Amino acid sequence: MGMDAVFRALADPTRRSLLDELFREDGQTLSALQGRLPMTRFGVMKHLKQLEEAGLVVTRRRGREKLHFLNPIPIRLVHDRWVSKYAEPWVAALSGIKDTLEAPMEKVFEIYIKTTPERLWEAITDTEMRSKYNFGCQVSSDWTLGSHYEQRTPDGTRVLGEGKNLEVDPPRRLVQSMTALWGEDVKAEGTSRVTWEIEPVGDSCRLTVTHDQLREGANDQLYGGWPMILSGLKTLLETGELLTTPGSLMYANPPAARGGR
Repeated sequence: MGMDAVFRALADPTRRSLLDELFREDGQTLSALQGRLPMTRFGVMKHLKQLEEAGLVVTRRRGREKLHFLNPIPIRLVHDRWVSKYAEPWVAALSGIKDTLEAPMEKVFEIYIKTTPERLWEAITDTEMRSKYNFGCQVSSDWTLGSHYEQRTPDGTRVLGEGKNLEVDPPRRLVQSMTALWGEDVKAEGTSRVTWEIEPVGDSCRLTVTHDQLREGANDQLYGGWPMILSGLKTLLETGELLTTPGSLMYANPPAARGGR
């Protein structure tokens, strides 16, 4: 999705108010959002459509309801292009405040990548490619239905996460359970679920990552890294380069240089 569409969407105060509402509480219906704004239902629908076209909002059906989710990926791409070199420390601090205030049970992330479904699937499941955008972690599995997977530090001495491959449908859909193991605080959160969905769109792919089955008020470390991971994935497949924003390859660096998680 183009940067121009993102800036146009953010230029309108009503659309920013809608994003604020989803920032406050993710996964809202049209009726819930309309009830919080002095605007007709049709007016809210028009603004939501523009936000969807810019990639800032994604929707999911739950029975008869259509839920709207804030998608931070386009803003992350703006950050990676212009902000990260200068302001990563205070941006990270503000993000920490945001995450402290949120208590989602489900997070949805969407990004468009100029690549093929097969190449995108390879980038998700190949150990070497995955390490280039997944904080430097090594992710290993045989990627068969019901099989186990692990995320380890590059030297293999520390397990950072694990789970099972619940659905495997290459190159379209991968559903995994996820248990975070990099710290005692996230271990206590138990198991959640991550769904990767790949849809061809012209000469590109729409990748949607849904992280759900999170308890209300779950530790933000479980899902807070997705914008950087997916931004790094897009950068790798479209340019062959790696992100250089602080933390993007945190486990690829030696502990002394990293200073701990």
